[in-house]
Amino acid sequence: MSNQFKSIVILAHAFAGWALCGAIIGIGREITSLENTLIAHAIGAPVIFAVISLNYFIVSFVIFMDFFVIAFVVEKSFDMFKSILGTWIPFILIFLSTYLTGAYSLKK
Repeated sequence: MSNQFKSIVILAHAFAGWALCGAIIGIGREITSLENTLIAHAIGAPVIFAVISLNYFIVSFVIFMDFFVIAFVVEKSFDMFKSILGTWIPFILIFLSTYLTGAYSLKK
């Protein structure tokens, strides 16, 4: 498998995880309060990425997409980065879940 193909596969997995997290936010905003949505996102994000990271480690992609696509293009504001619950806790939990999944998979 070429390095270019591996990179595309990794980015596709990262994009899928990011999109699933976005779905939690989008659907959550329609059916419940923002706080409940952010709690669901904080719980769902590390679970989603733990499953995905059984093969790949991708937290930097999520941060990149949130910065350039969500904050810059969609929201036209970087206020989301002021929210510990809405942004920083999910980033930390995504990192920890992918790190722990990677560490666990290396021990096999």
